[in-house]
Amino acid sequence: MPTPTPTPPAHTTVPDPAAELGPLLEHAYGLHEVRLTRLPAGQNTINHRATSGDETLFVKHYLPGTDLAAERAAIGQSRLAGEHGVPVASPRTTRTGETIATAGDLALSVWEWAPGHIVQDGLTPGQQEAAGRALGRIHTAFADHPSGAAGGESRRLAKWRTDPSAKLTGTVDQLLGIIADRPTPDAFDTEAERTLTERRNALARLPELIAGLPDGLTTQVLHGDYAVVNLLFEDDGTLIAVLDFLPPAPELVAYEVGRIAFDPRTVVHDPDWISAGVRLIDAYQQANPQHTAADVTGCARVALLQLVTSLYGVKDHYLKPGLIQDDLDQFWLLRHEAATRLLDRLPDVEQALAEAAGLR
Repeated sequence: MPTPTPTPPAHTTVPDPAAELGPLLEHAYGLHEVRLTRLPAGQNTINHRATSGDETLFVKHYLPGTDLAAERAAIGQSRLAGEHGVPVASPRTTRTGETIATAGDLALSVWEWAPGHIVQDGLTPGQQEAAGRALGRIHTAFADHPSGAAGGESRRLAKWRTDPSAKLTGTVDQLLGIIADRPTPDAFDTEAERTLTERRNALARLPELIAGLPDGLTTQVLHGDYAVVNLLFEDDGTLIAVLDFLPPAPELVAYEVGRIAFDPRTVVHDPDWISAGVRLIDAYQQANPQHTAADVTGCARVALLQLVTSLYGVKDHYLKPGLIQDDLDQFWLLRHEAATRLLDRLPDVEQALAEAAGLR
């Protein structure tokens, strides 16, 4: 599981989470004298490593207002993947067989501890193959899921075939205007001005990128957030667990394949990133015999469309800074560089993908 967050300064008063969650953990799971160490938060959760006696567990504390029915469905997806040979963290049920325990406004789930780590600087060849195999098994397991019954080129594809360049260009111009009005630009302002100007030029190419999407792209239920931050590896490269499945909903297969095969860390940090992406996709194809050639050949273009149409990080910097804005700034720069490289090499990438799909 992820590394614990740093300990706050001595003068900071931090409530003891065990005092709040301990009674529910004891009542619902029979866990006594639980000690909790806070971990990096999830999208809708505050996460903890829990120890009780000789056991080490993972606890998700759901934030108020969380759709618990959706979270239960997501846990079901993790279980389904595990039944099809995907390494996953196992949820522990309560004494009454529930996957989420509740008491008033409190809600939490408990999971067996997975001792791996997240890879921060790009996957090795062995890890790429493991990630591809796991994704292929997930897509095979979820192919007939009733929530993805639309299949084929469903209405979800309309999102990818719609050109948002006019709106996005307006936002880019707004951000460039904010930078231009700053009396003393800092280092990030300089980088933001450069990258936003490049992004504005890339947005002008959206119509041709969208027009080049292949026919026959398919949709089905996916993991939903299959990214390196949700993959735990052992030191020897073994994939220990795929984490944080989303509730079942249909999306483009090509999106999830391209997102992990051409992860920005790979594209930016691996000199042979095209071969690295193809290596992951080869493993994916072997594990998912139901894949289509269009989903393989179109995956890089779909990943590129997602990158080019996202201003996440830089938009936050100037319009609504976050608590970890420095990290978001670096995330923007990484993703922008990846988008630039993908855009520049797209013909080469798609030729490699066509060969991987057995096309000439």
